[in-house]
Amino acid sequence: QVQLVESGGGLVQAGGSLRLSCAASGRTFSSYGMGWFRQAPGKEREFVAAISAIGDRTYYGESVKGRFTISRDNAKNTVYLQMNSLRPEDTAVYYCAAREGDGLLTVPRLYTYWGQGTQVTVSS
Repeated sequence: QVQLVESGGGLVQAGGSLRLSCAASGRTFSSYGMGWFRQAPGKEREFVAAISAIGDRTYYGESVKGRFTISRDNAKNTVYLQMNSLRPEDTAVYYCAAREGDGLLTVPRLYTYWGQGTQVTVSS
């Protein structure tokens, strides 16, 4: 069982930056591939970024490539999402997710554990 708790969301102006954190419980964090997703009102959950279990590989959604960076610190059981050059269309609830294994997965249903989400609002 893994519990995930996101933090770091908030209100920021367009062009600004935020860093989201996702703290995980459990002693086997380093065996879980991690992902970030987001969901805006009335829209489907969208893949943002994924990172392998040991952090040697990453993958990004097209809309955030070059602006967002996913990273992890397995000693702290935490995964991060650094978001730069934010745009109003980045406004959404951001979720982190975990699944056992090392794949870089973009489909929400393939993840086993989810956090409660953190709101990111980008004003124009």
